[in-house]
Amino acid sequence: MTHKKSSFWRFLFSLIPGAGEMYMGFLKMGTSLMALFILLIFVPASLGFGPIVIFDIIVWFYSFFNVHNLASLPDEEFYAVEDRFLFRLSDFSENEASFLHNYRKLAAIVLIFSGISMTWRELLSILENLDFLPSALYRYISYVSWHLPKIFAGVAIIILGILMIQGKKKELDRTCFLKEEDDNGKKE
Repeated sequence: MTHKKSSFWRFLFSLIPGAGEMYMGFLKMGTSLMALFILLIFVPASLGFGPIVIFDIIVWFYSFFNVHNLASLPDEEFYAVEDRFLFRLSDFSENEASFLHNYRKLAAIVLIFSGISMTWRELLSILENLDFLPSALYRYISYVSWHLPKIFAGVAIIILGILMIQGKKKELDRTCFLKEEDDNGKKE
């Protein structure tokens, strides 16, 4: 059950992404925001992509202002707001679903490489403590290991961008072709 509740507690809870929505009874919305906020901290930190954490600022501001915007709604509109998850795969249109289907191999490769990278770093830290490798060789391997995932992520982002552009170009070409056929049909 959704309630506007106390403005003092609402303000305090709005400082934690998702908690304000949960306090007002929007559990699905709040859970989505909180999970996104935590994932944007955990995943980049565990993969060594620290700068991605900057997106948490956007999630925090969205959550903060969403709580206060919901609270400022007239009662009729407030009670009409549907509590739903922010990201649902069932809401994707056919094109977006096919996009996910077409690029799942790329996503799988990124996940596999990320897992290998994390495992390699942990094994490397074990080797450091065993004094198994000469220090110069260890430093070199460590340096390459630190930068390799970032290089891979950069290349993957470039490839994904190119694939997205190619997909958009094919869609535009198909739309233009269908429009030309339609125009030709009207002229005859």
